[in-house]
Amino acid sequence: MSLKVSDYVLQRLREWDVEHVFAYPGDGINGLLAAWGRAENKPVFIQARHEEMAAFEAVGYAKFSGRVGVCAATSGPGAIHLLNGLYDAKLDHVPVVAIVGQTNRTAMGGSYQQEVDLLSLYKDVAGAYCEMVTVPEQLPNVIDRAMRVARAERTVTAVIIPADVQELDYTPPQHAFKMVPSSLGMASYAPVPADDDLARAAEVLNAGEKVAVLIGQGARGARAEVEQIADVLGAGVAKALLGKDALPDDLPYVTGSIGLLGTRPSYEMMQDCDTLLVIGSSFPYTQFMPELDQARAVQIDIDPQMIGLRYPFEVNLVGDSATTLRRLLPLLRKKSHGKWRKKIEKDNARWWEVMERRAAVDAEPVNPEYVVHALDALLPDNVILAADSGSAANWYARHLRMRGSMRGSLSGTLATMGPGVPYVIGAKFAHPDRPAIAIVGDGAMQMNGLAELITAAKYAPEWSDPRLIVAVLNNQDLNQVTWEMRAMSGAPQFLPSQSLPDVAYADFARSIGLGGVRVEKPDEVEGAWRQALAADRPFVIDFRTDPAVPPIPPHASLDQIEAAAASVLKGDSDRTGMIRQGLKAKVQEMLPGTRHRHPDGGDDTK
Repeated sequence: MSLKVSDYVLQRLREWDVEHVFAYPGDGINGLLAAWGRAENKPVFIQARHEEMAAFEAVGYAKFSGRVGVCAATSGPGAIHLLNGLYDAKLDHVPVVAIVGQTNRTAMGGSYQQEVDLLSLYKDVAGAYCEMVTVPEQLPNVIDRAMRVARAERTVTAVIIPADVQELDYTPPQHAFKMVPSSLGMASYAPVPADDDLARAAEVLNAGEKVAVLIGQGARGARAEVEQIADVLGAGVAKALLGKDALPDDLPYVTGSIGLLGTRPSYEMMQDCDTLLVIGSSFPYTQFMPELDQARAVQIDIDPQMIGLRYPFEVNLVGDSATTLRRLLPLLRKKSHGKWRKKIEKDNARWWEVMERRAAVDAEPVNPEYVVHALDALLPDNVILAADSGSAANWYARHLRMRGSMRGSLSGTLATMGPGVPYVIGAKFAHPDRPAIAIVGDGAMQMNGLAELITAAKYAPEWSDPRLIVAVLNNQDLNQVTWEMRAMSGAPQFLPSQSLPDVAYADFARSIGLGGVRVEKPDEVEGAWRQALAADRPFVIDFRTDPAVPPIPPHASLDQIEAAAASVLKGDSDRTGMIRQGLKAKVQEMLPGTRHRHPDGGDDTK
């Protein structure tokens, strides 16, 4: 039998060491599906329940493996469905290749069924490289470039293959005019700044007395170097949310997340520093950084397009984080760990006391902060964590401390709903021997997660460690938007848009052979986590949580929180469980900036 284009596409993916393709079938890729059958399902076709979920699973796989994620879909609606997941990859700088079908060449331009102008549609999301294969000789070059560009630029690329082209006999490019042969592989490389730029950066950092460091996911491969530079500079280290797993949280000078979902110590460190070093982060919220004329600043980033953003940096260093820091360290003078560093460590320790106290506040029926706080001490050191967008992301950001080889991520820049469950499914194909946990809201679970539990049930027998835990924060409210409405506009909850039905998530999980339990009392929380972590299959915990627990930003004033509380009391009187006259007192106790009686008898601002 002759080798067809579809056979060659899969062969080339195997030669690029692609092991999984997250996909959904359709007649626009029938040729590829037949080739998968002839290839004995190598690379393995992972069948999601929806193309968007296939894209999210490819993103999760890429985020947690460090490799290129690959997804595939049919023409027309299938290709359209991939887009949200692909934009998630693009905005979080994750390498993903999309392979999509197209109508036959003979039908193009004829308003044929499922005909969509995919080159135009994908022009933005796959702007780095998007190509349609119209003759066999374009291969292998198109596949090679899609893989290479995705990896090199940490972005999305796309290959469009019309259905009739998939069925053509494969003919390689010749040693001839207007033929483009290609080769496999891509060597590792790490750009480094010039010596003069490093010297300028060292001058800025050496002159500072109160140095703050902000790291992002670009610092993930530079953990040892970041620890060294924090020690030399006597600095504290805050983390953008995508860099949450770049440095352990059990280091006393690591102040945790920054931003709306961040910690009070990170916020205060940025307000008080005189020098800022940003490593591998494009954190977008300038208002959480020092005042524009307050600090001298240095940025390190591997991507020259991301240099100089967000803050008036005095020195911009283009280079790999680890390599750049190794070259920078010998130029720095070691600072003593004086008042600045000691204050950071003291503030940080007190913050975790506040977190424990906030988690212990009574709620109706269960405080969502307690749900996540109780998990912190139980986390395996090799766990993979994902959080969905919404108030669940607040508790993930603030209550879970990274340590050991833990990994964690969420939709950082797109902040889309629904990737939590598919992220951890993708992660399980990257690391089938590691436990994975997704913390999701009930809105995200109803949008995407429920159906994707079927995918988890289908593939769990293939994972050496079958533990995939989905924790649903079930408050029957699109809670993050509800609180944003209250805090930003003073509007009460608009029930027709915000209220959600109460779904029996654990019952559904058990109906398809997974484990599941519903938790409606605080004293059941820890036991449920332990049960899920000991399970021999994927497990869903339906935590019935209180929607009236506010996701307080670290810079919030008591007046702002009281205004939000007043909105609840005024606007939601018909909502049982949300409206209690004690809410105002609750938020006062939970606010990091309010005064509390310290155990030693003093009055401390937390």
